[in-house]
Amino acid sequence: MKILVPVDGSDISTGALKHALTLAKRFSEPPKLLVIAVDDSLFPGAERKMGSEAAAQHHAENHARMLAPARKALARGTLDVKLLEVVGDVADSILEVAAKEKVDLVVMGSRGNGAIKGAFLGSVSSKVLAESDVPVTIVR
Repeated sequence: MKILVPVDGSDISTGALKHALTLAKRFSEPPKLLVIAVDDSLFPGAERKMGSEAAAQHHAENHARMLAPARKALARGTLDVKLLEVVGDVADSILEVAAKEKVDLVVMGSRGNGAIKGAFLGSVSSKVLAESDVPVTIVR
């Protein structure tokens, strides 16, 4: 079994990861955990203006920030974990990785570090929930 857990560094996404870890303990055969951090693409032309090295550094810093709490939560675990760093539209990237990696379940936070933090269900989790071919567990 494969479980995909999108993280963005928020407390809610870290809670979703912890939920996935708790869930993983219940399986007789431990699942493979895929933890994905998706950094939004830069606006068109921004990379040209700032240069490809600066853009790569920008994405690397964002990925490091998003994955830091996940790395801490995973530090003592014994599961097979794969960390993925992706640049693109967040919801689309999650759905693409879920399909490509043939995951069996997506576990994600109800909302993250997006522009509207107070929304009941964030736009990313709403889109993934609506368009996913596999079950999605939303953690609040």
